[in-house]
Amino acid sequence: MTRDELREKALALPLQPGVYIMMDKRGEVIYVGKAKALKNRVVSYFREGSHSPKTEVMVSHVDHFDVIMVRSEFEALITENQLIKLHKPRYNILLKDDKGYPYLRYDPREEYPVFKVAGRPGKDGARYLGPFSSRTTLFSALSAVSRALLLPSCSRRFPADLGKGRPCLNKDMGLCQGWCTGDPGSEEYRRRMENAVLVLEGRTGELEAELQREMETAAEDLRFEQAALLRDRLRAVRTLGEKQLAVSGAMADTDAVGFHRGAAKCCFTVLHYIGGKLLDKDLSLLEIPMEESDGEVLSALLRQYYAVRGCCPPRILLPVEPEDGEDLARLFSETYGRKVTLTVPKRGDMRLRAETAQLNARQETERETDREERISAILKWLQNAAALPRLPRRVEAYDISNLGNDDIVASMTVFTDTRPLKRDYRRFKMKTVSGADDYASMRETLTRRLTEYREGNEKFAPLPDLFLIDGGSVHARTALEVLREFDLDIPVLGMVKDDKHRTRALAEPGGGEIGLEGNPAAFAWIGRVQEETHRFAITYQRSLRSRRIGSRLDGIPGVGEKRRNDLLKEFRSVKAIAAASEEELAKVVPRNAAAAVYRHFHEEPGAAGEEEEA
Repeated sequence: MTRDELREKALALPLQPGVYIMMDKRGEVIYVGKAKALKNRVVSYFREGSHSPKTEVMVSHVDHFDVIMVRSEFEALITENQLIKLHKPRYNILLKDDKGYPYLRYDPREEYPVFKVAGRPGKDGARYLGPFSSRTTLFSALSAVSRALLLPSCSRRFPADLGKGRPCLNKDMGLCQGWCTGDPGSEEYRRRMENAVLVLEGRTGELEAELQREMETAAEDLRFEQAALLRDRLRAVRTLGEKQLAVSGAMADTDAVGFHRGAAKCCFTVLHYIGGKLLDKDLSLLEIPMEESDGEVLSALLRQYYAVRGCCPPRILLPVEPEDGEDLARLFSETYGRKVTLTVPKRGDMRLRAETAQLNARQETERETDREERISAILKWLQNAAALPRLPRRVEAYDISNLGNDDIVASMTVFTDTRPLKRDYRRFKMKTVSGADDYASMRETLTRRLTEYREGNEKFAPLPDLFLIDGGSVHARTALEVLREFDLDIPVLGMVKDDKHRTRALAEPGGGEIGLEGNPAAFAWIGRVQEETHRFAITYQRSLRSRRIGSRLDGIPGVGEKRRNDLLKEFRSVKAIAAASEEELAKVVPRNAAAAVYRHFHEEPGAAGEEEEA
């Protein structure tokens, strides 16, 4: 449909609440919005000359639209929310929710319960603590609590491992109670785990009061040694509280939200508080929205944020009032089964918390803006220095790696605006090259990469603005020849190293060089590109080599991938495994598996030949 036809269709819409769905020629949903009055909102998109550049781009891709009429603004809010989650339209402002929020699973029904990391709460009768903002936060909190309460952090599992072997070094260092000895027993262990749960839920005050009572009772009963132990544990728990241990954001009673719109990016920040103490911070940097107000953007981000986390505090402090604030509070209250209030505080501690969140959002936005400016300066310098036809926003880098004539591989890494885009990395194992020939390997690699692109493989699209090849002018010239065979005019440069294996210059296919010493930022970035590309190639090559070594252990009864890796880790090579006695093997794997491995190498002729190191 033309823009005029779209406007005519919009003019026929009613003045009632609803949701509109913009689609492109392929029928893909590119934007979803809600409106109090559908006609007014949708018509506004198809008026000439009144939009931001981003909105104009979106409208230019609209081929047709649909609407869903509802009875109230609250229904419109719910419907829009569901459609955005379903379609993830590229022009809606979206949080990156793929990182996930981990939980800790704890089953008090077990004799010796342990904490386990879980991706989401289950319906299995266990308790789930969380979500935590990241696995790093989770493991940091768990480590601190385990040390404070002298809980085990080793790989032993109880009661199966009780009394097996001597206590590890943690007991001698005073970092563990020595539960593996069986003393103290399961009852005390379970008490400590419940104490840990209180800390991880941010309820250190309750635990401190409980430990204080126990210590005083022990002292009154003249159990001075027990009182001293409780005193030490109380001090450790208080230290955790003073350090404001970053515990589960699900236990927060208040979230303070910040949102700041910068020149290039905007930032959404959430600070979690329990009892006035700051627990943790979440932040997301996002593309600038189209023409939505801050209140509209906040509404969309809040819905996405709390939907992914699966929880919501009873009070959320905001920098501005969303126009659908009442409906949003009702949605959260009904979803999470508790009264949730959204407020823009005007005074007191609540206002200070809201201002702190806003300050964090502004500072992160300014920091990102500074970074964007530095990136732009690097790319502009590279464009001018190499006389590139356009800014090299997307760069592909290649490296060849081989060990003699075996496992010749190539790596392809991708950088957008100087940042690695790992989902677009690709790797190649040579199919036609015999022997260590880097030029032939590069020719095969680029031929395969460009053939995939030409045949429509989306995993190899789009083409870059610049190819960077590990090596000098001849390597770059080889790559340029392949591009010309495909009738492609894309610049190619080689990355040249000095005697200390550092990138010193960029080599042109014609033989000239572009020095990097005069631009430290470009020097550092090109060096990182070369190191990352080399790392990716070496990692692939080592995995192939490891697979080849491990294949000598395949097919042995009772030896799967884990036991095979355990043997290789302990003995370092298949040759050493073959030379080991059955008793030595049994120290690493169960007795029946050790016997099978021993028979495999001692009853089959020629089975214990030479092998490379693992």
